[in-house]
Amino acid sequence: MKEIMGLYFILIAIYVVNLTNITLFNGDWNGIAMWLSTGLFIAGTAYYLMSRESIKKE
Repeated sequence: MKEIMGLYFILIAIYVVNLTNITLFNGDWNGIAMWLSTGLFIAGTAYYLMSRESIKKE
């Protein structure tokens, strides 16, 4: 269950970045928002791969 909560947190962070860009910055910082979203996606993918490997070892 710990792995699902971590992935859920990363997904929420991606949506918060996009929502902040649209509401507070009126879409002016699209490049930075996409960069942050991509970084969070890569972090989530790495987290998933690490958790999958630990589950296989058990």
